[in-house]
Amino acid sequence: MAALAEIIAAKGASLSGSDVPDTFYTDAILHSLNMELSESFEAAHLNAGVDLVVYSDAYSAATNPEMAEAARRGLPMFSFAQALGALSRMSDSSGVAGVHGKTTTTAMAGTILNALGAPTTVLTGSAVSGFGGRCTLIRGDRYFVAETDEYKRHFMHFSPRRILLTSVESDHQDFYPTYDDILAAFRDYVALLPPGGLLVYCADDPGAVQVADFAKSARRDLRFAPYGFAAEGPWRIADFATEEGKTRFRVAACAESFELRVPGRHLALDAAGALALAADIVSDAGGGGKLTEQQWRLAREALAGFSGSRRRSEIVGEAGGVLVMDDYAHHPTALKATIAGIKAFWPSRRLVVDFMSHTYSRTIALMDEFAASLDAADCVVLHDIYASAREKPVPGVSGRDLFEKVKARRPDLADLSECAAPVSGRPFILYEAKHAEAAERLFPLLKEGDLFITMGAGDNWKLGRAILESLEGLSAAGRHEAR
Repeated sequence: MAALAEIIAAKGASLSGSDVPDTFYTDAILHSLNMELSESFEAAHLNAGVDLVVYSDAYSAATNPEMAEAARRGLPMFSFAQALGALSRMSDSSGVAGVHGKTTTTAMAGTILNALGAPTTVLTGSAVSGFGGRCTLIRGDRYFVAETDEYKRHFMHFSPRRILLTSVESDHQDFYPTYDDILAAFRDYVALLPPGGLLVYCADDPGAVQVADFAKSARRDLRFAPYGFAAEGPWRIADFATEEGKTRFRVAACAESFELRVPGRHLALDAAGALALAADIVSDAGGGGKLTEQQWRLAREALAGFSGSRRRSEIVGEAGGVLVMDDYAHHPTALKATIAGIKAFWPSRRLVVDFMSHTYSRTIALMDEFAASLDAADCVVLHDIYASAREKPVPGVSGRDLFEKVKARRPDLADLSECAAPVSGRPFILYEAKHAEAAERLFPLLKEGDLFITMGAGDNWKLGRAILESLEGLSAAGRHEAR
């Protein structure tokens, strides 16, 4: 919603808005737009000058007094997805979609397009350091690149000329009970492409390939650009290699190697997809996606300087020799890929993974997959399930169920709930229902050289920051003692 507000404000609108009183990093962005902000929801906040109401899909007129008042007045009302769709019809638009990987891929595409000087507006689902810590990049409105959401088919409001499809897997089980349900949604989204439209898709993802194969048989008027290690054509990845703190790879279309300073084989995939999309945009959908030698150089420099986005392999800080990171991965495939990437990127560090699963429906449906996705972690910390606002807790189900699954798979891990005095340095597993109560147990177990990462779509990221503060305090005390 903050990203949408930035774009609408840039087009000349006068904005006001309401939210819960919690503090988010987006608050500073909204204040910079000179918005009139309220920290509650009341009908009186809708002043007489309001012409249009845009609302988060998390709210409804049945429960939100401002939406109820807008409906009573007969004001035009758009959900976030509808407003995003309206914006897409004002530009040459590209939608980035997929169960995972879409935020980073959108951010990478925007970073490349910015370096190439394309008059583009970009909207991502998280703050990007290269966008000045914002969720948007506004460099013109000829082109529009936006992360689009599959939940409840929200992306069907979007009008894309190009679609970049990263992945299709079973997810959002509360709305898509089966894989075929979510697969059908992505097929329908791709069907929105106009004649001559482009589908950029990950050839390494079986679901994305299924969607592409269906589109190829149904739509001979579309263009297709596969990317990845299994792809044929200009966006095939080759010569992939990882060393401490650095990843290198090539795409077939370019003789020179690309370098990434963010971890993971999956991020090389994201980068290849972003390159394919950006190349087609700057060649104006007709030049075959070919870049000049100078454009390739600019694209390489852009990706080399890409430092990620908020909650996507984000480095929170380092103190006492412990590197603290945070990542939004909340699907087993994303968890497994991110953990593998981090292990390869920092092979000398012990990896302590703190995971909080998100939604009961996802956790129940993918319990075994979640347990397996944590196999490569050196130590594991788990919490209760972070319930979504769209569902109620399921009696008899908790985060401890996942804990027991992981413990059964990992007899090498010492269960700290059963150890009165855990042996320092031994691989461990810990269950603390409330992450706020885990810091005291965890702090003495971390040692110099560790990488501690919080993962998931819940609020356990707060634990990482609390541990970093403790480590910084200990380091400061040590320096004071030394003096």
